[in-house]
Amino acid sequence: MRISDTGDLWWKNAVIYCLDVETFMDWDDDGIGDFAGLVQRLDHLADLGVTCLWLMPFYPTADRDDGYDITDFLGVDPRLGDVGDLVELIRTANDRGIRVIADLVVNHTSDRHPWFTASRSSTDDPYRDFYVWRADKPPPTKDEVIFPDQEGGIWTKDDRTGEWYRHRFYRHMPDLNTANPLVRDAIAKSMGYWVQLGLSGFRVDAVPFFLGDAAANPSDEIEDPHDFLRALRSFLSRRTGDSILMGEVNLPFAEQRLYFGDDGEGDGSESGPSSSELTLQFDFNGMQAMYLSLARHDAGPLAASLEARPPIPHDAQWATFVRNHDELTLDKLSEDERQEVFAAFGPEEDMQLYGRGLRRRLPPMLGGDPRHVRMVYSLLFALPGTPVLFYGEEIGMGENLAADGRLAVRTPMQWTSGPNGGFSRAPARRLSGPVPGDGYAPEHVNVADQRRDPDSLLTFVRLLAHRYRECPELGWGDVDVLDQPEASVLALRSTWQEASMVTLHNLSPDPVVVPLALGELPEGARLVDLLDADDVEPDPDGKAEVRLDGYGYRWLRVTHPGSRRLL
Repeated sequence: MRISDTGDLWWKNAVIYCLDVETFMDWDDDGIGDFAGLVQRLDHLADLGVTCLWLMPFYPTADRDDGYDITDFLGVDPRLGDVGDLVELIRTANDRGIRVIADLVVNHTSDRHPWFTASRSSTDDPYRDFYVWRADKPPPTKDEVIFPDQEGGIWTKDDRTGEWYRHRFYRHMPDLNTANPLVRDAIAKSMGYWVQLGLSGFRVDAVPFFLGDAAANPSDEIEDPHDFLRALRSFLSRRTGDSILMGEVNLPFAEQRLYFGDDGEGDGSESGPSSSELTLQFDFNGMQAMYLSLARHDAGPLAASLEARPPIPHDAQWATFVRNHDELTLDKLSEDERQEVFAAFGPEEDMQLYGRGLRRRLPPMLGGDPRHVRMVYSLLFALPGTPVLFYGEEIGMGENLAADGRLAVRTPMQWTSGPNGGFSRAPARRLSGPVPGDGYAPEHVNVADQRRDPDSLLTFVRLLAHRYRECPELGWGDVDVLDQPEASVLALRSTWQEASMVTLHNLSPDPVVVPLALGELPEGARLVDLLDADDVEPDPDGKAEVRLDGYGYRWLRVTHPGSRRLL
Protein backbone atom coordinates (compact mmCIF):
# COMPACT_ATOMS: atom_id res chain seq x y z
CA MET A 1 0.00 0.00 0.00
CA ARG A 2 1.11 3.55 -0.80
CA ILE A 3 -0.05 6.94 0.40
CA SER A 4 -1.52 7.47 -3.08
CA ASP A 5 -3.92 4.59 -2.39
CA THR A 6 -5.73 6.83 0.07
CA GLY A 7 -6.94 8.81 -2.94
CA ASP A 8 -8.28 5.73 -4.74
CA LEU A 9 -10.12 4.41 -1.69
CA TRP A 10 -10.96 7.92 -0.59
CA TRP A 11 -13.77 6.87 1.74
CA LYS A 12 -11.46 5.07 4.17
CA ASN A 13 -10.17 8.34 5.60
CA ALA A 14 -12.79 10.87 4.53
CA VAL A 15 -14.49 13.42 6.77
CA ILE A 16 -18.22 13.15 6.07
CA TYR A 17 -20.72 15.90 6.93
CA CYS A 18 -24.48 15.31 6.90
CA LEU A 19 -26.99 18.11 6.42
CA ASP A 20 -30.55 18.78 5.38
CA VAL A 21 -30.71 21.48 2.68
CA GLU A 22 -34.02 22.63 4.17
CA THR A 23 -32.44 23.58 7.51
CA PHE A 24 -28.93 24.69 6.48
CA MET A 25 -29.13 28.12 4.82
CA ASP A 26 -32.06 30.06 3.34
CA TRP A 27 -30.89 32.38 0.57
CA ASP A 28 -34.23 33.61 -0.81
CA ASP A 29 -35.67 34.31 2.66
CA ASP A 30 -38.81 32.23 2.36
CA GLY A 31 -37.99 30.43 5.63
CA ILE A 32 -36.78 27.24 3.96
CA GLY A 33 -33.14 26.39 3.27
CA ASP A 34 -32.17 25.98 -0.36
CA PHE A 35 -29.32 24.94 -2.65
CA ALA A 36 -28.41 28.58 -3.29
CA GLY A 37 -27.83 29.04 0.42
CA LEU A 38 -25.87 25.81 0.76
CA VAL A 39 -23.52 26.85 -2.05
CA GLN A 40 -22.83 30.09 -0.19
CA ARG A 41 -21.75 28.09 2.86
CA LEU A 42 -19.53 25.52 1.14
CA ASP A 43 -16.40 27.40 2.14
CA HIS A 44 -17.34 26.86 5.79
CA LEU A 45 -17.33 23.11 5.14
CA ALA A 46 -14.09 23.26 3.18
CA ASP A 47 -12.41 25.25 5.95
CA LEU A 48 -13.70 22.76 8.51
CA GLY A 49 -11.96 19.93 6.66
CA VAL A 50 -15.00 18.18 5.20
CA THR A 51 -14.20 15.97 2.20
CA CYS A 52 -17.62 14.39 1.61
CA LEU A 53 -21.00 16.10 1.89
CA TRP A 54 -24.00 13.84 2.58
CA LEU A 55 -27.32 15.40 1.60
CA MET A 56 -30.48 14.23 3.32
CA PRO A 57 -33.42 13.79 0.88
CA PHE A 58 -33.87 16.74 -1.48
CA TYR A 59 -36.44 15.04 -3.71
CA PRO A 60 -40.07 16.11 -4.21
CA THR A 61 -42.00 15.03 -1.15
CA ALA A 62 -45.38 15.08 0.55
CA ASP A 63 -43.33 16.36 3.54
CA ARG A 64 -44.97 14.19 6.18
CA ASP A 65 -41.67 12.57 7.21
CA ASP A 66 -39.13 15.36 6.73
CA GLY A 67 -38.48 14.45 3.10
CA TYR A 68 -38.23 10.68 3.46
CA ASP A 69 -41.71 10.29 1.92
CA ILE A 70 -40.67 10.80 -1.69
CA THR A 71 -43.05 11.46 -4.59
CA ASP A 72 -40.44 11.46 -7.39
CA PHE A 73 -37.04 9.73 -7.29
CA LEU A 74 -35.82 11.73 -10.31
CA GLY A 75 -36.64 15.25 -9.17
CA VAL A 76 -35.68 18.05 -6.79
CA ASP A 77 -38.07 19.58 -4.26
CA PRO A 78 -38.94 22.96 -5.85
CA ARG A 79 -38.77 24.61 -2.42
CA LEU A 80 -35.02 23.89 -2.43
CA GLY A 81 -34.23 24.71 -6.07
CA ASP A 82 -34.00 22.63 -9.20
CA VAL A 83 -31.69 20.10 -10.81
CA GLY A 84 -29.52 22.88 -12.20
CA ASP A 85 -28.97 24.20 -8.68
CA LEU A 86 -27.90 20.73 -7.54
CA VAL A 87 -25.40 20.51 -10.40
CA GLU A 88 -23.99 23.91 -9.45
CA LEU A 89 -23.61 22.69 -5.87
CA ILE A 90 -21.78 19.54 -6.96
CA ARG A 91 -19.40 21.43 -9.23
CA THR A 92 -18.64 24.07 -6.60
CA ALA A 93 -18.15 21.44 -3.90
CA ASN A 94 -15.81 19.45 -6.14
CA ASP A 95 -13.75 22.59 -6.69
CA ARG A 96 -13.33 22.77 -2.88
CA GLY A 97 -12.24 19.14 -2.74
CA ILE A 98 -15.62 17.93 -1.47
CA ARG A 99 -17.48 14.98 -2.96
CA VAL A 100 -21.27 14.90 -2.65
CA ILE A 101 -23.45 11.90 -1.83
CA ALA A 102 -27.20 11.74 -1.18
CA ASP A 103 -29.75 9.64 0.62
CA LEU A 104 -31.05 6.68 -1.39
CA VAL A 105 -34.49 6.01 0.08
CA VAL A 106 -35.92 3.00 -1.75
CA ASN A 107 -37.66 0.97 0.93
CA HIS A 108 -40.83 2.98 0.41
CA THR A 109 -42.42 5.92 -1.37
CA SER A 110 -45.00 8.47 -0.36
CA ASP A 111 -48.60 7.34 -0.79
CA ARG A 112 -48.82 10.31 -3.17
CA HIS A 113 -46.19 8.87 -5.52
CA PRO A 114 -47.69 8.24 -8.98
CA TRP A 115 -46.76 4.58 -8.72
CA PHE A 116 -48.85 4.10 -5.59
CA THR A 117 -51.72 6.21 -6.92
CA ALA A 118 -51.85 3.90 -9.94
CA SER A 119 -51.47 0.76 -7.83
CA ARG A 120 -54.58 1.68 -5.83
CA SER A 121 -56.75 2.12 -8.91
CA SER A 122 -57.18 -1.60 -9.56
CA THR A 123 -55.81 -4.96 -8.50
CA ASP A 124 -54.91 -5.47 -12.17
CA ASP A 125 -53.02 -2.22 -12.62
CA PRO A 126 -49.43 -2.70 -13.93
CA TYR A 127 -48.11 -0.78 -10.91
CA ARG A 128 -49.97 -2.97 -8.42
CA ASP A 129 -46.96 -5.24 -7.97
CA PHE A 130 -44.68 -2.27 -7.29
CA TYR A 131 -45.96 -2.52 -3.71
CA VAL A 132 -46.70 -5.30 -1.23
CA TRP A 133 -50.39 -6.20 -0.98
CA ARG A 134 -52.45 -8.94 0.63
CA ALA A 135 -56.10 -9.86 0.17
CA ASP A 136 -56.58 -11.62 3.52
CA LYS A 137 -56.84 -9.77 6.82
CA PRO A 138 -53.38 -9.61 8.43
CA PRO A 139 -52.65 -10.83 11.95
CA PRO A 140 -51.65 -8.30 14.64
CA THR A 141 -48.24 -6.77 13.83
CA LYS A 142 -47.81 -4.21 16.61
CA ASP A 143 -44.42 -5.71 17.49
CA GLU A 144 -43.13 -5.11 13.94
CA VAL A 145 -43.81 -1.36 13.86
CA ILE A 146 -40.75 0.93 13.56
CA PHE A 147 -42.51 3.89 15.19
CA PRO A 148 -44.74 2.38 17.89
CA ASP A 149 -46.14 5.73 18.98
CA GLN A 150 -47.51 6.38 15.50
CA GLU A 151 -48.75 3.06 14.09
CA GLY A 152 -50.54 0.02 15.49
CA GLY A 153 -49.36 -2.38 12.80
CA ILE A 154 -47.58 -2.60 9.46
CA TRP A 155 -50.67 -3.26 7.30
CA THR A 156 -53.39 -0.76 6.33
CA LYS A 157 -56.58 -1.52 4.43
CA ASP A 158 -57.10 0.44 1.24
CA ASP A 159 -60.78 1.21 0.79
CA ARG A 160 -60.48 1.49 -2.98
CA THR A 161 -59.62 -2.16 -3.55
CA GLY A 162 -60.43 -3.71 -0.19
CA GLU A 163 -56.89 -5.13 0.22
CA TRP A 164 -54.12 -4.32 2.67
CA TYR A 165 -50.77 -2.72 1.79
CA ARG A 166 -47.64 -3.03 3.91
CA HIS A 167 -45.76 -0.13 5.47
CA ARG A 168 -42.96 -0.91 7.90
CA PHE A 169 -42.67 2.78 8.74
CA TYR A 170 -45.75 5.03 8.40
CA ARG A 171 -49.02 4.20 6.65
CA HIS A 172 -48.46 7.15 4.32
CA MET A 173 -45.17 5.50 3.20
CA PRO A 174 -46.05 2.17 1.51
CA ASP A 175 -43.26 -0.37 1.03
CA LEU A 176 -41.85 -0.99 -2.44
CA ASN A 177 -41.74 -4.60 -3.59
CA THR A 178 -38.14 -5.36 -4.51
CA ALA A 179 -39.17 -8.88 -5.56
CA ASN A 180 -40.45 -7.15 -8.70
CA PRO A 181 -37.61 -6.76 -11.24
CA LEU A 182 -39.29 -3.61 -12.59
CA VAL A 183 -38.90 -2.00 -9.17
CA ARG A 184 -35.25 -3.03 -9.06
CA ASP A 185 -34.72 -1.56 -12.52
CA ALA A 186 -36.36 1.70 -11.45
CA ILE A 187 -34.07 1.93 -8.43
CA ALA A 188 -30.99 1.39 -10.59
CA LYS A 189 -32.27 3.95 -13.08
CA SER A 190 -32.59 6.51 -10.31
CA MET A 191 -29.05 5.82 -9.09
CA GLY A 192 -27.67 6.08 -12.61
CA TYR A 193 -29.40 9.41 -13.15
CA TRP A 194 -27.94 11.06 -10.05
CA VAL A 195 -24.38 9.80 -10.51
CA GLN A 196 -24.55 11.03 -14.10
CA LEU A 197 -25.19 14.47 -12.63
CA GLY A 198 -22.11 14.16 -10.44
CA LEU A 199 -23.00 12.47 -7.17
CA SER A 200 -20.24 10.28 -5.72
CA GLY A 201 -22.59 7.73 -4.22
CA PHE A 202 -25.37 7.27 -1.73
CA ARG A 203 -26.17 6.78 1.92
CA VAL A 204 -28.60 3.86 1.68
CA ASP A 205 -31.56 4.11 4.03
CA ALA A 206 -32.93 1.08 5.93
CA VAL A 207 -30.92 -1.50 3.99
CA PRO A 208 -32.23 -4.73 5.59
CA PHE A 209 -35.81 -3.58 5.07
CA PHE A 210 -35.53 -2.72 1.40
CA LEU A 211 -33.82 -6.04 0.70
CA GLY A 212 -36.54 -7.90 2.57
CA ASP A 213 -38.71 -8.72 -0.47
CA ALA A 214 -35.94 -9.42 -2.99
CA ALA A 215 -35.84 -13.14 -3.83
CA ALA A 216 -39.38 -13.60 -2.50
CA ASN A 217 -40.63 -14.63 -5.93
CA PRO A 218 -39.63 -18.23 -6.87
CA SER A 219 -39.65 -17.35 -10.58
CA ASP A 220 -37.34 -14.38 -10.10
CA GLU A 221 -33.70 -14.45 -11.20
CA ILE A 222 -32.72 -13.19 -7.73
CA GLU A 223 -32.08 -16.15 -5.43
CA ASP A 224 -30.62 -14.28 -2.44
CA PRO A 225 -31.64 -10.79 -1.24
CA HIS A 226 -27.95 -9.88 -1.16
CA ASP A 227 -27.80 -10.54 -4.90
CA PHE A 228 -29.82 -7.38 -5.36
CA LEU A 229 -27.42 -5.32 -3.25
CA ARG A 230 -24.49 -6.83 -5.13
CA ALA A 231 -26.18 -5.91 -8.42
CA LEU A 232 -26.64 -2.31 -7.31
CA ARG A 233 -23.01 -2.05 -6.21
CA SER A 234 -21.85 -3.56 -9.51
CA PHE A 235 -24.07 -1.19 -11.49
CA LEU A 236 -22.76 1.81 -9.56
CA SER A 237 -19.15 0.73 -10.03
CA ARG A 238 -19.69 0.43 -13.80
CA ARG A 239 -21.15 3.91 -13.98
CA THR A 240 -18.47 5.55 -11.82
CA GLY A 241 -15.71 3.47 -10.31
CA ASP A 242 -15.04 5.32 -7.05
CA SER A 243 -18.63 5.88 -5.93
CA ILE A 244 -19.80 4.54 -2.59
CA LEU A 245 -22.78 2.94 -0.92
CA MET A 246 -22.83 3.86 2.77
CA GLY A 247 -25.44 1.71 4.45
CA GLU A 248 -27.71 2.05 7.47
CA VAL A 249 -27.58 -1.50 8.87
CA ASN A 250 -28.44 -1.53 12.56
CA LEU A 251 -27.82 -5.23 13.24
CA PRO A 252 -25.48 -7.26 15.46
CA PHE A 253 -21.95 -7.50 14.08
CA ALA A 254 -22.33 -11.10 12.90
CA GLU A 255 -25.23 -10.14 10.64
CA GLN A 256 -23.89 -6.72 9.74
CA ARG A 257 -20.68 -8.20 8.36
CA LEU A 258 -22.56 -9.92 5.55
CA TYR A 259 -23.67 -6.59 4.11
CA PHE A 260 -20.08 -5.79 3.14
CA GLY A 261 -20.46 -8.65 0.68
CA ASP A 262 -17.64 -10.99 1.68
CA ASP A 263 -20.03 -13.68 3.03
CA GLY A 264 -18.17 -13.55 6.31
CA GLU A 265 -14.96 -14.88 4.79
CA GLY A 266 -12.88 -11.71 4.51
CA ASP A 267 -9.92 -11.27 6.83
CA GLY A 268 -9.44 -7.56 6.26
CA SER A 269 -6.08 -8.01 4.51
CA GLU A 270 -5.21 -6.42 1.21
CA SER A 271 -5.07 -9.83 -0.41
CA GLY A 272 -8.52 -10.79 0.92
CA PRO A 273 -11.78 -10.41 -1.01
CA SER A 274 -13.06 -6.97 -1.94
CA SER A 275 -16.34 -5.57 -0.75
CA SER A 276 -19.07 -6.39 -3.25
CA GLU A 277 -22.02 -4.79 -1.46
CA LEU A 278 -21.84 -1.81 0.90
CA THR A 279 -18.68 0.28 0.91
CA LEU A 280 -19.24 1.66 4.41
CA GLN A 281 -21.55 0.77 7.26
CA PHE A 282 -22.41 2.81 10.31
CA ASP A 283 -21.10 1.25 13.52
CA PHE A 284 -24.32 1.42 15.52
CA ASN A 285 -22.99 -1.14 17.99
CA GLY A 286 -19.92 0.94 18.76
CA MET A 287 -21.93 4.15 19.04
CA GLN A 288 -24.26 2.64 21.63
CA ALA A 289 -21.36 1.12 23.56
CA MET A 290 -19.73 4.56 23.57
CA TYR A 291 -22.71 6.13 25.29
CA LEU A 292 -22.78 3.34 27.85
CA SER A 293 -19.08 3.98 28.49
CA LEU A 294 -19.71 7.71 28.81
CA ALA A 295 -22.54 7.10 31.28
CA ARG A 296 -20.35 4.81 33.41
CA HIS A 297 -17.07 6.75 33.02
CA ASP A 298 -15.73 3.33 32.03
CA ALA A 299 -14.10 2.64 28.66
CA GLY A 300 -14.79 -1.09 28.98
CA PRO A 301 -18.02 -1.34 26.90
CA LEU A 302 -16.54 0.66 24.02
CA ALA A 303 -13.26 -1.28 24.10
CA ALA A 304 -15.20 -4.55 24.05
CA SER A 305 -17.27 -3.39 21.09
CA LEU A 306 -14.17 -2.37 19.11
CA GLU A 307 -12.57 -5.75 19.78
CA ALA A 308 -15.79 -7.49 18.72
CA ARG A 309 -15.80 -5.84 15.30
CA PRO A 310 -15.46 -8.58 12.67
CA PRO A 311 -12.78 -8.44 9.98
CA ILE A 312 -14.03 -6.68 6.86
CA PRO A 313 -12.75 -6.44 3.27
CA HIS A 314 -9.72 -4.21 2.87
CA ASP A 315 -11.61 -1.71 0.68
CA ALA A 316 -14.58 -1.45 3.07
CA GLN A 317 -14.87 0.78 6.11
CA TRP A 318 -16.79 1.45 9.31
CA ALA A 319 -18.47 4.87 9.61
CA THR A 320 -18.27 6.23 13.16
CA PHE A 321 -20.55 8.88 14.61
CA VAL A 322 -21.59 10.60 17.81
CA ARG A 323 -25.15 11.13 16.67
CA ASN A 324 -27.13 11.29 13.42
CA HIS A 325 -30.35 12.82 12.12
CA ASP A 326 -32.60 10.18 13.73
CA GLU A 327 -33.20 9.38 17.36
CA LEU A 328 -30.04 8.32 19.14
CA THR A 329 -30.98 4.66 19.21
CA LEU A 330 -29.95 2.45 22.11
CA ASP A 331 -31.73 -0.67 20.90
CA LYS A 332 -28.65 -2.92 21.05
CA LEU A 333 -28.17 -2.30 24.78
CA SER A 334 -29.90 -4.41 27.39
CA GLU A 335 -32.87 -2.83 29.18
CA ASP A 336 -30.75 -2.17 32.28
CA GLU A 337 -27.95 -0.64 30.19
CA ARG A 338 -30.42 1.52 28.28
CA GLN A 339 -31.84 2.83 31.54
CA GLU A 340 -28.32 3.72 32.66
CA VAL A 341 -27.86 5.89 29.57
CA PHE A 342 -31.32 7.40 29.94
CA ALA A 343 -30.57 8.28 33.57
CA ALA A 344 -27.27 9.92 32.62
CA PHE A 345 -28.25 11.78 29.45
CA GLY A 346 -32.03 11.88 29.09
CA PRO A 347 -33.77 11.39 32.43
CA GLU A 348 -36.98 13.18 31.42
CA GLU A 349 -39.54 11.27 29.37
CA ASP A 350 -39.72 14.08 26.81
CA MET A 351 -36.01 13.56 26.06
CA GLN A 352 -36.61 9.93 25.08
CA LEU A 353 -38.19 8.45 21.98
CA TYR A 354 -39.92 5.14 21.26
CA GLY A 355 -38.59 3.76 24.54
CA ARG A 356 -35.30 2.98 22.81
CA GLY A 357 -33.51 6.23 22.10
CA LEU A 358 -32.84 9.90 22.82
CA ARG A 359 -33.78 13.01 20.88
CA ARG A 360 -30.98 15.16 22.19
CA ARG A 361 -27.69 16.53 20.92
CA LEU A 362 -24.42 15.86 22.71
CA PRO A 363 -23.57 19.18 24.45
CA PRO A 364 -26.83 19.39 26.46
CA MET A 365 -26.51 15.70 27.35
CA LEU A 366 -23.10 16.47 28.84
CA GLY A 367 -24.31 19.52 30.73
CA GLY A 368 -22.42 21.84 28.39
CA ASP A 369 -19.05 20.88 29.92
CA PRO A 370 -16.56 21.93 27.20
CA ARG A 371 -13.91 19.46 28.43
CA HIS A 372 -16.34 16.57 28.14
CA VAL A 373 -17.67 17.65 24.73
CA ARG A 374 -14.18 18.07 23.25
CA MET A 375 -13.06 14.72 24.59
CA VAL A 376 -15.97 12.98 22.84
CA TYR A 377 -15.23 14.61 19.49
CA SER A 378 -11.54 13.82 19.85
CA LEU A 379 -12.62 10.23 20.49
CA LEU A 380 -14.83 10.26 17.38
CA PHE A 381 -11.94 11.20 15.10
CA ALA A 382 -9.56 8.78 16.83
CA LEU A 383 -11.81 5.72 16.53
CA PRO A 384 -10.86 3.35 13.72
CA GLY A 385 -13.04 4.27 10.76
CA THR A 386 -14.45 7.24 8.89
CA PRO A 387 -15.98 10.00 11.06
CA VAL A 388 -19.42 11.35 10.19
CA LEU A 389 -20.53 14.74 11.53
CA PHE A 390 -24.14 15.91 11.71
CA TYR A 391 -24.53 19.58 10.86
CA GLY A 392 -24.09 21.90 13.82
CA GLU A 393 -21.94 19.49 15.80
CA GLU A 394 -18.87 21.52 14.95
CA ILE A 395 -20.22 24.48 16.96
CA GLY A 396 -21.98 22.54 19.74
CA MET A 397 -25.61 23.14 18.76
CA GLY A 398 -28.31 21.93 21.13
CA GLU A 399 -31.74 20.48 20.54
CA ASN A 400 -35.18 22.03 20.78
CA LEU A 401 -37.47 19.66 22.66
CA ALA A 402 -40.49 21.75 21.68
CA ALA A 403 -40.19 20.28 18.16
CA ASP A 404 -41.90 16.99 17.41
CA GLY A 405 -40.03 13.71 17.73
CA ARG A 406 -36.77 13.52 15.83
CA LEU A 407 -37.17 17.09 14.60
CA ALA A 408 -35.78 18.19 17.95
CA VAL A 409 -32.25 17.74 16.54
CA ARG A 410 -33.06 19.02 13.03
CA THR A 411 -33.29 22.71 13.88
CA PRO A 412 -31.99 25.49 11.58
CA MET A 413 -28.22 25.90 11.38
CA GLN A 414 -26.96 28.75 13.57
CA TRP A 415 -24.69 31.03 11.56
CA THR A 416 -24.78 34.29 13.51
CA SER A 417 -26.09 35.75 16.75
CA GLY A 418 -28.78 37.63 14.83
CA PRO A 419 -32.46 36.83 14.32
CA ASN A 420 -33.10 33.19 13.37
CA GLY A 421 -29.41 32.55 13.89
CA GLY A 422 -28.67 34.05 10.46
CA PHE A 423 -30.37 31.07 8.82
CA SER A 424 -33.08 33.21 7.21
CA ARG A 425 -34.44 36.74 7.20
CA ALA A 426 -38.01 35.44 7.04
CA PRO A 427 -40.31 35.84 10.05
CA ALA A 428 -39.64 33.16 12.66
CA ARG A 429 -43.11 31.65 12.14
CA ARG A 430 -42.18 30.76 8.55
CA LEU A 431 -38.98 28.87 9.35
CA SER A 432 -38.67 25.18 8.56
CA GLY A 433 -38.30 24.61 12.32
CA PRO A 434 -37.72 26.47 15.61
CA VAL A 435 -34.20 27.37 16.73
CA PRO A 436 -33.02 26.24 20.18
CA GLY A 437 -33.32 28.57 23.13
CA ASP A 438 -31.69 29.12 26.51
CA GLY A 439 -27.93 28.54 26.60
CA TYR A 440 -27.92 27.01 23.12
CA ALA A 441 -29.71 29.89 21.40
CA PRO A 442 -27.90 31.54 18.45
CA GLU A 443 -26.66 34.43 20.59
CA HIS A 444 -24.58 31.87 22.50
CA VAL A 445 -23.82 29.27 19.82
CA ASN A 446 -23.09 30.30 16.23
CA VAL A 447 -20.50 29.97 13.49
CA ALA A 448 -19.56 33.63 13.12
CA ASP A 449 -18.46 34.12 16.70
CA GLN A 450 -16.58 30.81 16.85
CA ARG A 451 -14.70 31.50 13.61
CA ARG A 452 -13.01 34.42 15.39
CA ASP A 453 -12.31 32.54 18.60
CA PRO A 454 -9.12 30.45 18.62
CA ASP A 455 -10.41 28.58 21.69
CA SER A 456 -13.85 27.73 20.26
CA LEU A 457 -15.27 24.26 19.64
CA LEU A 458 -15.32 25.05 15.91
CA THR A 459 -11.58 25.73 15.97
CA PHE A 460 -11.01 22.49 17.87
CA VAL A 461 -13.12 20.33 15.53
CA ARG A 462 -11.35 21.91 12.57
CA LEU A 463 -8.03 20.88 14.12
CA LEU A 464 -9.30 17.33 14.65
CA ALA A 465 -10.50 17.04 11.06
CA HIS A 466 -7.21 18.27 9.63
CA ARG A 467 -5.12 16.07 11.95
CA TYR A 468 -7.27 13.08 11.08
CA ARG A 469 -6.65 13.67 7.37
CA GLU A 470 -2.91 13.85 8.06
CA CYS A 471 -3.01 10.50 9.88
CA PRO A 472 -4.05 7.78 7.41
CA GLU A 473 -3.27 5.16 10.05
CA LEU A 474 -6.53 6.17 11.77
CA GLY A 475 -8.57 5.14 8.76
CA TRP A 476 -6.35 2.46 7.27
CA GLY A 477 -4.37 0.99 10.12
CA ASP A 478 -4.52 -2.07 12.29
CA VAL A 479 -5.84 -1.05 15.70
CA ASP A 480 -5.06 -2.57 19.10
CA VAL A 481 -6.71 -1.76 22.40
CA LEU A 482 -3.75 -1.28 24.73
CA ASP A 483 -3.69 -2.90 28.15
CA GLN A 484 -3.40 -0.37 30.97
CA PRO A 485 -4.85 -0.21 34.47
CA GLU A 486 -7.13 2.84 34.24
CA ALA A 487 -10.72 1.69 33.66
CA SER A 488 -11.81 5.14 32.52
CA VAL A 489 -9.22 5.34 29.73
CA LEU A 490 -9.48 4.04 26.20
CA ALA A 491 -5.95 3.62 24.82
CA LEU A 492 -5.65 2.66 21.15
CA ARG A 493 -2.62 2.09 18.95
CA SER A 494 -3.12 2.45 15.19
CA THR A 495 -0.41 1.25 12.82
CA TRP A 496 -0.21 1.48 9.03
CA GLN A 497 3.02 0.98 7.07
CA GLU A 498 5.71 2.86 9.01
CA ALA A 499 3.12 5.12 10.67
CA SER A 500 1.99 4.46 14.22
CA MET A 501 0.17 6.55 16.77
CA VAL A 502 -1.37 6.17 20.21
CA THR A 503 -4.61 7.89 21.18
CA LEU A 504 -5.83 8.11 24.77
CA HIS A 505 -9.16 9.34 26.07
CA ASN A 506 -10.17 9.70 29.70
CA LEU A 507 -13.92 9.22 30.15
CA SER A 508 -13.77 10.32 33.78
CA PRO A 509 -13.67 13.82 35.30
CA ASP A 510 -10.73 12.73 37.46
CA PRO A 511 -7.13 13.12 36.23
CA VAL A 512 -5.09 9.96 35.76
CA VAL A 513 -1.57 8.83 34.87
CA VAL A 514 -1.61 6.07 32.28
CA PRO A 515 1.35 3.66 32.10
CA LEU A 516 1.96 2.40 28.57
CA ALA A 517 4.05 -0.52 27.33
CA LEU A 518 4.55 -0.03 23.59
CA GLY A 519 7.17 -2.70 23.05
CA GLU A 520 10.27 -2.19 20.95
CA LEU A 521 10.52 1.25 19.37
CA PRO A 522 13.15 2.72 17.00
CA GLU A 523 16.14 4.26 18.74
CA GLY A 524 15.45 7.84 19.76
CA ALA A 525 11.69 7.41 19.38
CA ARG A 526 9.39 10.08 20.77
CA LEU A 527 5.65 10.38 21.18
CA VAL A 528 4.79 13.69 19.52
CA ASP A 529 1.54 15.28 20.67
CA LEU A 530 -0.47 16.27 17.58
CA LEU A 531 -3.07 18.30 19.48
CA ASP A 532 -0.80 20.11 21.94
CA ALA A 533 2.88 20.80 22.46
CA ASP A 534 3.31 18.19 25.18
CA ASP A 535 5.48 15.39 23.79
CA VAL A 536 6.27 12.21 25.72
CA GLU A 537 9.71 10.56 25.92
CA PRO A 538 9.38 6.77 26.22
CA ASP A 539 11.98 4.62 27.92
CA PRO A 540 14.36 2.60 25.71
CA ASP A 541 12.13 -0.44 26.31
CA GLY A 542 9.02 1.38 25.03
CA LYS A 543 7.46 2.23 28.37
CA ALA A 544 5.99 5.62 29.09
CA GLU A 545 3.67 7.40 31.48
CA VAL A 546 1.09 9.76 30.07
CA ARG A 547 -0.83 12.25 32.17
CA LEU A 548 -4.45 12.92 31.30
CA ASP A 549 -6.62 15.62 32.82
CA GLY A 550 -10.22 14.92 33.70
CA TYR A 551 -11.87 14.24 30.33
CA GLY A 552 -8.40 14.55 28.86
CA TYR A 553 -7.27 13.29 25.45
CA ARG A 554 -3.94 12.84 23.68
CA TRP A 555 -2.96 11.99 20.09
CA LEU A 556 0.65 10.79 20.20
CA ARG A 557 2.50 10.02 16.98
CA VAL A 558 5.39 7.57 17.27
CA THR A 559 8.32 9.22 15.55
CA HIS A 560 12.08 8.80 15.47
CA PRO A 561 15.09 10.71 14.11
CA GLY A 562 15.01 8.92 10.74
CA SER A 563 11.34 9.59 10.08
CA ARG A 564 10.47 11.83 7.13
CA ARG A 565 6.89 12.51 8.22
CA LEU A 566 5.98 16.10 8.96
CA LEU A 567 4.95 16.73 12.56
